[in-house]
Amino acid sequence: MDPLSVAVHRGPFVESIHLVHAVAVRDGAVVSEAGDRAFLTSLRSSAKPFQALPLVRSRDDLDDEDIAIASASHRAEPEQLEAVRRLLAKAPATEDDLEVGLQEGRPPQPIFHNCSGKHAGMLALCRARGWDTHGYRLADHPVQQACRAAHAEAAEADPAELLTATDGCGVVTFALPLERMALAFARFEQLPAGSRLAAAMRAHPELVGGPDGADFHFMRAAPGWFAKGGAEGLLCAGGPGAMGIVLKCEDGSSRPLGPALAAFLAPLGVDLPGLAELPIVNSRGERVGECAASRL
Repeated sequence: MDPLSVAVHRGPFVESIHLVHAVAVRDGAVVSEAGDRAFLTSLRSSAKPFQALPLVRSRDDLDDEDIAIASASHRAEPEQLEAVRRLLAKAPATEDDLEVGLQEGRPPQPIFHNCSGKHAGMLALCRARGWDTHGYRLADHPVQQACRAAHAEAAEADPAELLTATDGCGVVTFALPLERMALAFARFEQLPAGSRLAAAMRAHPELVGGPDGADFHFMRAAPGWFAKGGAEGLLCAGGPGAMGIVLKCEDGSSRPLGPALAAFLAPLGVDLPGLAELPIVNSRGERVGECAASRL
């Protein structure tokens, strides 16, 4: 099948076109697709719910805010940074223990990195399990091995066969075909602690992301769904009826994900009018175009 086509219009002209591959899985079977369901790509930050599973399973002192920020790609807003600090204090750990590095365009302290909540959760996991926190980001550390096992469990894969690379924040990231990613998200709430984690994300989308992300708006607009975006134009979600969906923009842009998501889910009975068309606005705040999806 053809991928979704998301066109960017400026006035009457088409300025660019994004191609988005998408797949939906329910009960282990593909129920809708556009493009290449076998497209292999890394989960990047869409992996964060799976990376947080070992943490939630290991500690009974976490509240919803702790779980949400451990699953977040935050925007360094004050309430998000405070949630990271609370999780670090609960670990217990300090900002100096974060092995996340510094992020370009943000203040030069590790806590401002958009993955600092995930790293705080990994430190809290270390404390709960009695593991050395030094090098927790490395592939052979028990934290990363636990994350590997969680991905394999959800995707019904052999842990030894998962393809890996290093993510932007220094931890391991895992690659799967889109269909297998969708299966993992479809199964997520059936896993031990999965429903607890998904509920926390749904309760606090403002901690998980921000208003510039399709995942943020999706969780606010669609009851029962939890969603997590990832770098290079990836969006993954799980929802009612044990459905999992994945969208991947072929050129790595996140701009078309909202319109593509609305177009892909509409035939499946999920109405997202607020995401169907993304306004293009100039520096004066004037609308000069739009980004919207249609099938090729």
